[in-house]
Amino acid sequence: MAAIPGADPVEQWPLPRLLVTASRLAEHAMSNRLRPRGLTHAGFGVLARLRRGPLSQRGIATATRVGEQTISRTVDRLVRLGMVTRETDSADRRRHVITVTPSGRRSFRQATSRDPVEEAAEYPPLGACLLYTSPNPR
Repeated sequence: MAAIPGADPVEQWPLPRLLVTASRLAEHAMSNRLRPRGLTHAGFGVLARLRRGPLSQRGIATATRVGEQTISRTVDRLVRLGMVTRETDSADRRRHVITVTPSGRRSFRQATSRDPVEEAAEYPPLGACLLYTSPNPR
């Protein structure tokens, strides 16, 4: 990690600061990886949960710890992109069941197909934080 004039050296940062920085850098790196596939963090989380099978919108909201209104907008977007389907539950017409499509599975697989160590090397600041906090740095 390049030194910034007047900043504390990263080796002197307390663990919470390192973790917050690593988290921000990881989120930025993941956004860059998801964007070309038309995915957002929220959409990625929905696809990740649906790998285990269809689920109601409320179930997705609970599982991902995201509000139901946010999940509804996220599912709307994924439906428009053809990554999920939304169908009325035949047993309870008030409930919508969300299922991932082959396109959604493919997008998720493409977004998660790289080796984490390889990816960290592409993002030197993230790699430095991760290696610094790792119990067994390479």
